[in-house]
Amino acid sequence: MSKAANLKPQEFAIKAPGATRVALVGDFTHWQEKPIAMKPVGGGVWKAQVSLSPGTYHYRFMVDGEWRDDPECTLRVPNPYGSENAVRKVE
Repeated sequence: MSKAANLKPQEFAIKAPGATRVALVGDFTHWQEKPIAMKPVGGGVWKAQVSLSPGTYHYRFMVDGEWRDDPECTLRVPNPYGSENAVRKVE
């Protein structure tokens, strides 16, 4: 089976009313090398869908140039910058 056949669509969302630019950044984007632009969907909510292979991924949001946590994610790990990364497990 090809690697592409194992990809699982994952939706990421954050509420950021008034934001002008929101990006999804994580180990799957090499931490900003190629951030994923999120789209506003109404009510101050921004979403992005990413296809990921099964595994464990660390991520954060970048809202108007500032790091933000995922308030919906309960699984977190400390990062080397004194804050925490959210963790997404893809089965």
